[in-house]
Amino acid sequence: MIHFWCIFTSNYKIMARQSISFTKPNDEWLKSQVDSNEYSSKSELVNDLIRQARKQQAQIDWIQAKLDKAAKSGFTDDSKNEILAASKALLNG
Repeated sequence: MIHFWCIFTSNYKIMARQSISFTKPNDEWLKSQVDSNEYSSKSELVNDLIRQARKQQAQIDWIQAKLDKAAKSGFTDDSKNEILAASKALLNG
């Protein structure tokens, strides 16, 4: 079961608070990341992982849109180098 709470931070941002369960290996990995001072808390780590996943999904969506456009048109005026440069720019943020 997931529980929801709202917390007001000092700058009035609302953060959703949830209670989630992890498998033992995942919980141990999360703890090791916090213990090694990579992150200050499990929450910070989970939020970072979600941000990374969202960024990755945006990249996948961009590539899929390019593929869909190419499939519909059959051709592109972009060179291989232009497509590669645009892909690298997106991946590097």
